[in-house]
Amino acid sequence: MQTGPPEPPGPAQQAPEHPSHDHPGHDHPGHDERPDDVLAPGGADASVRAARPGDVVAMGAVQVRAWRRAYPGLLPEPVLAGLAPDAVAERWRAAVTSPPSARHAVLVACAGATVVGLAALAPATDRDAAPGDAELVALEVDPAQQRRGHASRLLAAAVDAARERAFTALQVWVPAADDARRAFLQSAGLRPDGAHRRLGTTGGTTGSTEVSEVRLSAAL
Repeated sequence: MQTGPPEPPGPAQQAPEHPSHDHPGHDHPGHDERPDDVLAPGGADASVRAARPGDVVAMGAVQVRAWRRAYPGLLPEPVLAGLAPDAVAERWRAAVTSPPSARHAVLVACAGATVVGLAALAPATDRDAAPGDAELVALEVDPAQQRRGHASRLLAAAVDAARERAFTALQVWVPAADDARRAFLQSAGLRPDGAHRRLGTTGGTTGSTEVSEVRLSAAL
C-alpha cells in the first residue's frame, strides 16, 4: 500500500538509470516553498513529529488544498475539483495505522497543535532502485502556511528518518513543470539523476493528460 498522495491513474515509464548520489548541500532541504525558505526563521511553536491516527483528517485537507494550489494547468481541472479530503484522509489513515513495513514513515508539521504539512517516506520501488534507496513519496504544506520553514523542517526530518532506517540515498519524483518545487529541492542538494517518467491522468470530459516527471536524488 502506498503511503503517498493519490497519484493520477495510468502507467509510469521511467529510465533505468541509477541515481547519481550527490551529497546534499544543505542540512534542511525543502519542498514547495521558495529556495530562500531554507533560511526562513521558524516559529517557536513549529515542530515535526510522527503522524498519528487523529491527524489524518487534517492531513487530507492539507493535501487537497496544496494540490489545488500547486497544480492548476498541470492536472486537469476535473481531477483537482474531484479530490475529496475525506477519501485522501482514509488513504493516510491506512498509511499511519498499517504501514507496509518498518521502513515506511509518515510525518506531520505542526504550528502549535495544528497540522499544517506532511511528508511520507518509503523504500524506492523504481526498476533501478537499490536496497538503500528511499523515496520521498509526499511532501506538502498548507498554502496558508508556506514560506514559514515547515517544508524545510519536514524534509530535514524525513532525511533523519531515512538514516534511522538504514537508507543511504534519497530520491523524489517532481513534475517537470513544477519549477518552484524543483528549485527548492535542488537548493538543498538533490540533483537530477537522468530518470524520467510520464503519468497519465483522466480528467472526465477533458480526456487524458500526461504529466512528465523528473527524478532528483542525493546521498545521505
